[in-house]
Amino acid sequence: MAKYKWQFYLKDNPLTKDNPNDCTAEVNVTDSMRNGDIAQEIIDEGSEIKYDTLVYIFGERDRIVFNCLKSGKSVINRYYQLFPRITGAFASNDAVFDAKVNKLMIDMILTSVARKELDLITVESLGPKRDTAYISLVTDTLTDKTDGSITPNDDIRVEGSRIKIAGNAAEIGVFFVPIDGKDPVKVTRKLTQNDPSQLLARVPALADGQYTLRIVTQFSMGQQFLKEPRTLEYKTLLTVGSPGSGDDDRPVIE
Repeated sequence: MAKYKWQFYLKDNPLTKDNPNDCTAEVNVTDSMRNGDIAQEIIDEGSEIKYDTLVYIFGERDRIVFNCLKSGKSVINRYYQLFPRITGAFASNDAVFDAKVNKLMIDMILTSVARKELDLITVESLGPKRDTAYISLVTDTLTDKTDGSITPNDDIRVEGSRIKIAGNAAEIGVFFVPIDGKDPVKVTRKLTQNDPSQLLARVPALADGQYTLRIVTQFSMGQQFLKEPRTLEYKTLLTVGSPGSGDDDRPVIE
């Protein structure tokens, strides 16, 4: 059995709009190692150097390495080279740095030793990655209720994952879809809050009844929009008024 293995998920490739089927791989990262973890591994392998000494040395190395990079130097070790880079275009050869366009970055390239080591790794596909975009909770901000009741002309707070409204497709937005099959009602007022995990949206002047909250967005955690809009729906029906409120529910007097 191979000692080293990378497991990966496949997910939609947002950069190739002309091919709706191609995917990119995302490695399933199972853990993150910090200086303390690395120091403990060295000790577990038989080193007589004290744990606190190792952690101190690693911390000092981190500081000196980054100071070198901040000074415009590159840093090389057995496995990789770190070097400073400026991203973004310059309009001409006498253009100045524009913080809105140009960014300071640190890049890494592998040495020949590292490339040979990578040949020792086997890979295993875990199949398509489960869609992690969802709506988890809707709160009526007027009443603080989360039971599905909402108030027209007041805000609801929508919580979830990757729900930010973004993209250039005509169909993106927040919608209330009547369960009776009538046309969805779109939120036209600018969202008070529009973040990946939370929205604040003004409920339109909806008639009494029940609605499905629908979010259509091309938001992606990367720098590119999704190739096609993603549709999310809240599992709990939202209610304006009381069910059957259009009928007189008083006892009938014969």
